[in-house]
Amino acid sequence: MRGIPSQLPKKIFKEAKEHYYDNLTRHYVAVHKHRFNRKSREIAVAYDKKGKIIEIITIHPLKIYQKTARISSGRWRRI
Repeated sequence: MRGIPSQLPKKIFKEAKEHYYDNLTRHYVAVHKHRFNRKSREIAVAYDKKGKIIEIITIHPLKIYQKTARISSGRWRRI
């Protein structure tokens, strides 16, 4: 739907230096800057941890204000 390459979610997860817990969805979120659609932008990967297994839920580019708003509101807690 968004034209995201299939290997990108795993790459974002592995390279991300920012990981959060989303108190609303109860998923973890990895955020990493990556070039997407000819722009360098932050991309979020939502995932769950089940022991040593990581299950990726979804991936999407973040709008400029989204990360800041979610951290400020307390929705995302850095881990």
